[in-house]
Amino acid sequence: MKTKLVLLLLPIALVGFLVSGFISTEDYPETKRTLASEDGCVFMTTMGEQSSEGFSVYKTNENVQLSVRDGLSWLAEAQLPNGGFGAGSHAAQHVRDPHAVPADPATTAIAAQAFLRSGITLKKGNYANHLKKAISYLLETVENSPKTDPYITDVRGTQIQRKLGQNIDAVLTAQFLSNLLDRNLKGVDTKRVNRALDICVAKIQAGTDASGRQKGAGWAGVLQSGLANSALEAAQSVGATVDDEVLEKARAYQKQNYNEENGNVNTEDGAGVMLYAVSGSVRASAKDARKAQEALDKAKKEGKLEQNAPMTVANLVTSGYSESEAVGYASSYNVYQSAKNTAQRNDVLDGFGNNGGEEFLSFLQTGESLVVNKDNDWKKWYDNMSGRILKIQNEDGSWNGHHCITSPVFCTATSVLLLTVENDIQFLRNMGN
Repeated sequence: MKTKLVLLLLPIALVGFLVSGFISTEDYPETKRTLASEDGCVFMTTMGEQSSEGFSVYKTNENVQLSVRDGLSWLAEAQLPNGGFGAGSHAAQHVRDPHAVPADPATTAIAAQAFLRSGITLKKGNYANHLKKAISYLLETVENSPKTDPYITDVRGTQIQRKLGQNIDAVLTAQFLSNLLDRNLKGVDTKRVNRALDICVAKIQAGTDASGRQKGAGWAGVLQSGLANSALEAAQSVGATVDDEVLEKARAYQKQNYNEENGNVNTEDGAGVMLYAVSGSVRASAKDARKAQEALDKAKKEGKLEQNAPMTVANLVTSGYSESEAVGYASSYNVYQSAKNTAQRNDVLDGFGNNGGEEFLSFLQTGESLVVNKDNDWKKWYDNMSGRILKIQNEDGSWNGHHCITSPVFCTATSVLLLTVENDIQFLRNMGN
């Protein structure tokens, strides 16, 4: 109790992150992490037990640095000899030893992204070699996948595949490779990375059906489709050739899961869980919603519209769009605004009830969507929800789930990704251009 009372006096504001850039985890090499942990998994308290209001008090510069430091240290120890990371099989969810499972690309991509987003490069940082080995594993895996194979790996039956979808390895690997290219790090073979990214994009596009949904959906397949949409946008933002028709279908599929007029959510592809579907709707509409807002703001600045002019089809036409374009952008804007609020409701955040990796990916999608959209609400959301993540970290530096995706490797990596999302603000906003 004494520790918690002291922590309540810590500053709420965290201006330093936005000014100084990457979070450094090496400033406190010997400091013990003292933030009290709570019983539960990475998502039980975070996503469903109570409101996140007021938890920003725990999200201080030092608390985040110490938490990320310990999370990265745990991940480094979890890396397998071949450079990969594994989540384990769906049939053996009880196995929590990261060295008792085979490597898989999806989990490796998430772990590598956690190192990358935390400021690790191939030349600096305590885990530069870990990142280098993970990149080598992913590139070799992609390069060795036959062109006729719909997937990039022959490792099947993983927790991630069974719960998210059969093509999730290509999806998450593409997201990581895009982020790697965007950073333009010294020592990266960009030609090789670009070739691997093209292979992943081709498999994602081939795996998209006529409705815009990813084939081979898992228990919460809507998440695979939402992440595929993000992966294609990320690849396009770094210069990869992406089929615009496929991308538009992917966005349309995600947006149609949310009815902007009555707030109804289609959960058929989301295991009946509203959170999974609505987070995808927010993500898919974020880019177009931002374009619509920017066009409206420009028209107001140029005197074409009154300063209080609302977002309507007619006003978007005045802003320079054709009638058909204005209809589409206005719809995206309305879906985004309505769905983002729904996605943050406490009853929706409850997810499956007791939470696993699916809940956190949904949560992360919503937050990154706010960044893509340059939404002013993101900072409050991020501070409060990060405070909860900090409070439920395990003593050894890891996090774990309670259902479906229980893997501590996957859950630890995604938790670190949340806590360091400010490091990727520019990359995420570039995806909205």
